[in-house]
Amino acid sequence: MKLLLKSDEAKLLANSKASNESPEGIDHKPVVKLFGGSACTWLISEMDEDGIMFGLCDLGFGTPELGYVSYDELKSVRFPPFGLPIERDRSFKAKMALGEYADAARSAGRIAA
Repeated sequence: MKLLLKSDEAKLLANSKASNESPEGIDHKPVVKLFGGSACTWLISEMDEDGIMFGLCDLGFGTPELGYVSYDELKSVRFPPFGLPIERDRSFKAKMALGEYADAARSAGRIAA
């Protein structure tokens, strides 16, 4: 399975451009939800031309946070013991802005989307 569809990439790039052009930034809805291992989750709302993505990241330690992650690095991650890759949640549809997901995740100690 492809981690990002071409349509996902186009939307992520457009969101990044819009945020960069806005003096206050924009709180976009996440475009994709990625998951891997037993507890890792990423809600990604933007990506620049270099493949640096912005979103809500939860590595399963109870401290989800907004930040940046490399698309190339996510594509290369394999989880033991079977070497499974990160996957895209094909049924994910964002219901709120990324900031709202971040607030809820901080309260819950995990992303619940």
